[in-house]
Amino acid sequence: MCIGIPMQVERCEGLVAFCRHGDEVRQIDMSLVGPQPPGTWVLAFLNTAREVMDEQRAEETLKALAALDQVMQGQAADIDALFADLVDREPPLPPHLAAQVGKPANANAAADTEQERHSREEVAEADRRTGTES
Repeated sequence: MCIGIPMQVERCEGLVAFCRHGDEVRQIDMSLVGPQPPGTWVLAFLNTAREVMDEQRAEETLKALAALDQVMQGQAADIDALFADLVDREPPLPPHLAAQVGKPANANAAADTEQERHSREEVAEADRRTGTES
């Protein structure tokens, strides 16, 4: 699995930047985001910046990664504090899924339900006639 790490640009030389994460400075390929000025936050995967991010999102992501690290180390993590941006928030559905809320899973779902109800009624009626229960 590849996890993106927020890194802050210290200096950029064309499409190569030197970015900091904690005490570590890495050479990051900026081909996908273009040259960025010092102080800019980027989300880096395998030493390649994939997106530019604002400072707030970088901090939220760094806190989430800290929580993940603590849990992996077997330490108790203050999940509410480290995932503060997610507490008391229901994740939004993408528009194509939100449009489906309340609709049957497929066009035959309502018919299937009606057929199942009818079958149960037939079984119950047959049981009444024969004096048995299923």
